[in-house]
Amino acid sequence: QVQLVESGGGLVQPGGSLRLTCAASGTILRVNDMGWYRQAPGKERELVATITSGGSTNYVDSVKGRFTISRDNAKNTVYLRMNSLKPEDTSVYYCHAEIVAAVSGTYWGQGTQVTVSS
Repeated sequence: QVQLVESGGGLVQPGGSLRLTCAASGTILRVNDMGWYRQAPGKERELVATITSGGSTNYVDSVKGRFTISRDNAKNTVYLRMNSLKPEDTSVYYCHAEIVAAVSGTYWGQGTQVTVSS
C-alpha cells in the first residue's frame, strides 16, 4: 500500500525558515510529478510548488524567490525549503505525488501544520 508521510512543520517566527519532507513508501514502480499544496482556515487548497521527475519546477507567484522544491528520486522523497517566511504562509501543507503502483493515481500526505508568528 502506497503512503506519503510528511514531516518538518512547526512554529517559526516571521523571516525564519523551515524544510518540509515528504517520503513515498510502498511497492512503487515510478513516481512522476510531486508537489506541495497548502490550505489555510476558511480558504481553498492552493498549489504551492510542483516538480517533475526530471526536475522541472513550478511555483505560485507568492512564494517565488522564497521557497525551493527539490526531490530525491532514489528515495521517492520531495522537499520544500521555505525561507523568509511570512504570517500569510501559515497553513496546513500537503504533499502529493502521481504514483505508478499496483493502484496508480494521485496520493496525498496527511498534512503538516506550518505556523508563522511572533
